[in-house]
Amino acid sequence: MANAPKSPCVAVLLSGCGYLDGAEIREAVLTLLALDQQGAAYQCIAPNAPQFHVVNHITGEPVPGAERNMLEESSRISRMGKCLDLAQARVQDFDALVMPGGYGVAKNHCSFAFKGTAAEVRPDVAAFVGGFFAANKPVGAICIAPALVALALHGKQDSATMTLGNDAGVATAMTHLGQQHMNTPSAREIVIDEAHKLVTTAAYMFDDAPLADVFAGIERCVAEVLKRV
Repeated sequence: MANAPKSPCVAVLLSGCGYLDGAEIREAVLTLLALDQQGAAYQCIAPNAPQFHVVNHITGEPVPGAERNMLEESSRISRMGKCLDLAQARVQDFDALVMPGGYGVAKNHCSFAFKGTAAEVRPDVAAFVGGFFAANKPVGAICIAPALVALALHGKQDSATMTLGNDAGVATAMTHLGQQHMNTPSAREIVIDEAHKLVTTAAYMFDDAPLADVFAGIERCVAEVLKRV
């Protein structure tokens, strides 16, 4: 009797816990749900490093003097300490990468929230994300995460097609980084760059998107990533 095919194992890169200073919790959980529904194994991963800052999610204001660690906070989402330190993660151990959004992507993994197209990417994050493209492995990027992809590709003088919704300012920033931005009308839509095996969806780049629409886009994104494993 032939052995059953092995389930793909997907790296899920997180940036904390909470959309104003870490990973967008709904996007992260819906990503894990979509992967589970598709029969994929997954591993949550985060840098073992401080967040840029801590934000009070009631007031939306930074908390003076407060500090939180990305790995510790991401473990709130992964449960039971099962979030892997990025320093221990190897691209060769995974079949694909999916990145939920949240301001942590643009504050902790890179400085896009503060510097726009002049932003830097954390070297460990840049190496990990870039490693999937170098290995021709599929990547899914949700919400603001395509901006991180844009910065990583720009650093390699590479260009891909992606979406961050229909915000004109963000679209212009992607163009300045040498990327092709495709406007989408809702959180349900996805954009596929076949040459890069890159699948993007805007999710809460549409602030008032219904949760069902956000899940529809993430579910489609995950399905297309897994088709390319």
